[in-house]
Amino acid sequence: MIKAYRKTVTIKAEQFDGSGEIIKKYSITPPMPLDPDYTINTIEGDMVLGVGDWIATGINGEHWAIADDVFKKTYAELPVIPDYVAEYIDMAKNNKTRLNNPNIAEAIVDVVEYGGGNVELAAYIEENGDTFARAWLDGYQVEEDK
Repeated sequence: MIKAYRKTVTIKAEQFDGSGEIIKKYSITPPMPLDPDYTINTIEGDMVLGVGDWIATGINGEHWAIADDVFKKTYAELPVIPDYVAEYIDMAKNNKTRLNNPNIAEAIVDVVEYGGGNVELAAYIEENGDTFARAWLDGYQVEEDK
């Protein structure tokens, strides 16, 4: 029986633009007269890499190429959230709280509906519920200070 799976590891990725900076950063072999393709060395051997493809970096620092169309169908950028929201998520998770736990649900309802706790956090959750849930479940990037 076929089962459905989702990826559970966050990767870092950078779109290849053919620049010398990226070629050097990832030790990419540029096109040669007898080999007109860029190649990147991976744990499975050399892979062809085209301008516009993505260079993914895995949890062990390994790199591989992903065609742009495949990348866009497979990966979504992590949501960007304010520092105070990240701190709240980290605190709740460190206390082993789950998003569907009645305590977290009650806390969120209390914050959003009754203004208890951090008013700024309440406003954020109320206005950005989907982003908050994605950040909780998938991970996040913290907003850079302006």
